[in-house]
This record gives sequence, structure tokens and C-alpha cells, in this order.
Amino acid sequence: MGNEKLKVTDKEFDTVVLKSKKPVLVDFWAEWCGPCHMLSPILEEVAKENDAIIIKKLNVDENQQTAMKYQIMSLPTVALFKDGEIVESLIGVQPKGAYEEIIKKHT
Repeated sequence: MGNEKLKVTDKEFDTVVLKSKKPVLVDFWAEWCGPCHMLSPILEEVAKENDAIIIKKLNVDENQQTAMKYQIMSLPTVALFKDGEIVESLIGVQPKGAYEEIIKKHT
């Protein structure tokens, strides 16, 4: 998911994620995190198959303010934001179905 469109930063998090009309699945990740790289292709598939949500990636090393605000302690953490709040999150790499399940539950 090296796609620049998927990146979100501290500066734009409020506008892009919290004020989004659609639910936003945010992947909190870091370059040095092996499991984070394993998760990318899974989320790419989920993104292609679900237009009811937006998927964004936040690099916690480059955007520590947002990571601290949401107390992200483990990577990868994937959080589903709806109406400006985290409604569900998953820690670690999960099977594709786990992400699809939380999307279905909240859309």
C-alpha cells in the first residue's frame, strides 16, 4: 500500500478521518514493523472490494500526536472510525474476513 492517496498525517487526520461522511478504517503502522507489511496486501484487497468505507494508513513514527491521542501501543492496529469515534479496532495481523466483518457490522 505504498499508494500516497492512502496516507494520512496528524495535520489532516481531523478533516480526513474524523469528519468523514463514510466510516474510515485506519491502519496504524510503522516502516520497521514486519507484520505491518504483511497486512498491507490484505487491506488493499479489502479496499478494492468495499466502497462503503475509506481506508487510510497512518505512520506512527511520522505522526506521533495522533498515535498518542488514541493510545496506539501495538502495531499494526487497525481502527474503524465512524462519526469521529473509534467503533472497533483489531490488533495484529488478522485474516481478511475479520476486517470485512467489522466493516459489515458498521456500514
